[in-house]
Amino acid sequence: MSKSPNIFIPALGGTALAVGLAYGVASRDYGADKIELLETRLGQVEANAMTATEKAKAEAARAAELEARVAEMHAAAAERSAIAVNLTAPEIDGSLAIGRPALPEEIAAWDVDVLPDGRGLPAGSGNAFDGEEIFVDKCAACHGDFAEGVDNWPVLAGGFDTLGDKDPVKTVGSYWPHLSTVWDYVNRSMPFGEAGTLTPDETYAIVAYILYSNDLIDDEFELTRDNLGTFEMPNGGGFVIDDRPAQEYAKWRTEPCMENCKEEVAVTMRSVFLVETPEEGGSESTMNHASVEELPTFSAAGPSFIPVAAEKPREDAPAETPTEETEAAAATEPTDGNAELVAAGEKVFKKCKACHQIGEGAKNRSGPQLNALMGRTMGAVDGFEYSAAFQDALDAGRIWDEASLAGFLAKPKAYMKGTKMSFSGLRKDGDVEAVTEYLKTFGE
Repeated sequence: MSKSPNIFIPALGGTALAVGLAYGVASRDYGADKIELLETRLGQVEANAMTATEKAKAEAARAAELEARVAEMHAAAAERSAIAVNLTAPEIDGSLAIGRPALPEEIAAWDVDVLPDGRGLPAGSGNAFDGEEIFVDKCAACHGDFAEGVDNWPVLAGGFDTLGDKDPVKTVGSYWPHLSTVWDYVNRSMPFGEAGTLTPDETYAIVAYILYSNDLIDDEFELTRDNLGTFEMPNGGGFVIDDRPAQEYAKWRTEPCMENCKEEVAVTMRSVFLVETPEEGGSESTMNHASVEELPTFSAAGPSFIPVAAEKPREDAPAETPTEETEAAAATEPTDGNAELVAAGEKVFKKCKACHQIGEGAKNRSGPQLNALMGRTMGAVDGFEYSAAFQDALDAGRIWDEASLAGFLAKPKAYMKGTKMSFSGLRKDGDVEAVTEYLKTFGE
């Protein structure tokens, strides 16, 4: 038993040697891996440092280049300034000595005005037949299908023999002195919102249709630059040359007198007519019954008093007892069967409102009022100046009924030859029927 430990001593020593060798090998492998990792990182740092150095050199070179260019520019500016100091101002000879002469094609692009004798008109042509379609497409939204005007937009047709009235209807036919003005304005400014988009042929056709709507040409008349300048407008002689600069301006351009002024100023007259614009367009004039006694006088201290507006009197309509007239009027009220047709007729009648009034307080305008039209003798409205054609109808005792009204509304100039009415007619039978029903609802 005393020899047994000696047997294991060599074995234990061999085991310890093996363990030590293993630890040494493991330690050597760990150190090699760590060295390799460090070497890799060192290589990356050196590469980044080299890249940063090259970038810094490139940026320094670029900065030097820019500084050199700035220095060159400063030197060039200084040189130009030195030269400019020694220069003398150029002689202008009455001009600004800037820019250049305009080229012929540039002048032509702006030289689009048309003179009364037709100079400046481009080649082209158009007639009322073609112009009607173009007018409806491009102009009727504001001026109506028949140049009668929509709402407050200008009326282009009619108004003849009204320039001496208190409410003249100034249209192309009744007022404009030169046809060239119509062509020039349409060409430059129309259609609204699309100015300058019309071709010369379209412009000729639209102007021809406006003439036709004023009964100044027939629908086959061909308007061209050769005959436009010689076309005579009805009011061509209604204008005079403005000679006020020669005759009057010298009297106004003296030194004003600033002494012995009036101590008090008073209004001595008031407007004879008061003018208002109805919603449906046109204008209405009423007599002004106010007097100057109702107005204050004015001095340096201010007005003598401030007028107080009088309240508009309210009139309570008395209860009406039924009469033959009111019963007849009630009979014309639309029933359930034709109410829809009457409503449609009211819309169609908007084309007539520019010239005709209807309903309570209706007055004659450029056309007669249309109350109680059905059964009325043609040309019989008091105070309205009818054409010779309607005077003949009055003398013949012709009566307005549904048949005669339908024929007239479809094509007025064909039905009543010589009428001054510029309306060219309703194209749809349904519109004729509707507006007839609408007119029938209005009595005296």
